[in-house]
Amino acid sequence: MNQRVKLIRKQLGMTQEQLAQRLGIGKAALSMIETGRTGLSARNRHILVQELNVNPEWLETGEGEPFNAEPDLTAYMHRTDNSVPLQSVPLYSIEGTAGLVPLFTDRSQIKPTNFIHIPNLPKCDGAIYVVGDSMYPLLKSGDIVLYKQLRRIDDIFWGDMYLLSIDIDGEEYVTVKYIQKSERQGYVRLVSQNPHHADKEVEISRIRALALVKASIRMNSIR
Repeated sequence: MNQRVKLIRKQLGMTQEQLAQRLGIGKAALSMIETGRTGLSARNRHILVQELNVNPEWLETGEGEPFNAEPDLTAYMHRTDNSVPLQSVPLYSIEGTAGLVPLFTDRSQIKPTNFIHIPNLPKCDGAIYVVGDSMYPLLKSGDIVLYKQLRRIDDIFWGDMYLLSIDIDGEEYVTVKYIQKSERQGYVRLVSQNPHHADKEVEISRIRALALVKASIRMNSIR
């Protein structure tokens, strides 16, 4: 079971600090669970099953699928950030702004569709809706990502999650990916959370706009 707890955390894209906080325990305690030095308490098991939709049979035996449904991961937060007590983050429509490039070039000319008011978030420049499932289960289509624009490619933290615009045959392609170093000179590797999406190497010169994902908000519909 201990290795399966670690696998759950990896599939959710969470650090030990983030999962430990969700379970209400310390990072050291989670590390002991993952390495088999201590067992998973009934309370922690309940949180994994009820809040993160982990399949209890898989958790106990390894049989079946890890998740019963989409894990309710309500927020991703960049691990190095300091939170701001209160801010008003503008929410934009990519369709309404004709892409990231116009939005990042002159944000003052773009009218937000709404504003997000959530206390204790990292400082953000804006927010947009996610389209597609390449970062599932961490992000699903319709979720919101809050971002901080980067001016230079040299400012990348390798391995972190980014919102970026890529030029493909003159058309703008907007996506959310992890960015990793490439062995090829002048390229970066774009990595998805969803294992069904293959990694892709892209020329740095084709990246037209770039922003670090600071946080995300899971959008769940209640019918």
